[in-house]
Amino acid sequence: MGQQTRKVAPLSLRRLRDNRWVRELVQEHRISHQQMIQPLFVVEGISARENIPGLTGVYRDTPKSLLLQIEADMKNGVHKFLLFGVPQSKSLTQFDHSFTSNQIRAIKKAFGKDLFLSVDVCLCSSTSHGQCGIISQEGDHVENSATVDELARAALSYAQAGADCVAPSDMMDGRVGAIRNALHEAGLDRTLILSYSAKFHSKYYGPFRVAADSAPKGDVALKDRATYQIDPARPGDALISSLRDAEEGADMLMVKPGLPYLDILSKLKSAIPTKPWIVYEVSGEYASIEFLAEKGLVNGPAAHIEAWTAFARAGASSIITYGARNAKKWLSGESD
Repeated sequence: MGQQTRKVAPLSLRRLRDNRWVRELVQEHRISHQQMIQPLFVVEGISARENIPGLTGVYRDTPKSLLLQIEADMKNGVHKFLLFGVPQSKSLTQFDHSFTSNQIRAIKKAFGKDLFLSVDVCLCSSTSHGQCGIISQEGDHVENSATVDELARAALSYAQAGADCVAPSDMMDGRVGAIRNALHEAGLDRTLILSYSAKFHSKYYGPFRVAADSAPKGDVALKDRATYQIDPARPGDALISSLRDAEEGADMLMVKPGLPYLDILSKLKSAIPTKPWIVYEVSGEYASIEFLAEKGLVNGPAAHIEAWTAFARAGASSIITYGARNAKKWLSGESD
């Protein structure tokens, strides 16, 4: 009798996808609401909280409503926040950082160490022209040195008010080193620096600029932020910028926006594996999913979870998202 040919069962990948319990067992990347950071906007001079177009359930808060919102967020499992202060007074120089500093004090007085408070450090909400720094007399570029000095002063004020972390988002050269030196000289070495080290000149920031009153404006030659934010077509600058900021004393590094720059995040995580990487799911990204959900074209929570999973897969340790206050609820059940 001839030797019988042994039949080999066909390869099946679907057995590991057969039901919810198996899928949970074999996931390679898991996300948790504990990874999420909730942005907050507190605005001087408004009498009641205001909705933000495209950002469902996110508001421009008054100082009073801000504390109530944080209390509600903490009940929903959120304990990490990124605060954006929006002062009423705008200027070209000589900025007053007391409004934001006072909100930090109020938050820390109310909640103490029960939360982690990062505070954005930039000048775009304080300048009359909406640029992220002090512009030249000709109005055609941002003065790097003068802006860095002012950013260091702002960061020091926020740290002295009780911020756990300061987060420079301006993209000026050398600002991380200047902030780290200012903190060190003031005996505030425990204050973390989260650097927006890879912030791109993106078109996805629209709803945020409404929330923070930070859109470029006014009769100046400089009309956008292309001269200091990273060109999307020049990704190598993201590595140079991130390496520099890490060397200057940044504790955590960030990629912003998220989904259009997953390749950047993955490469930077491989190049600088010793630093935690944060990704910012920016307002335009978040609003895009919300608009699709509003039209009945997508399951909103499921789409947000898919985006968050992509961030974790690309190397993010934490995610800044406007949906952080919903994350615990959304992640607790299965979304189709």
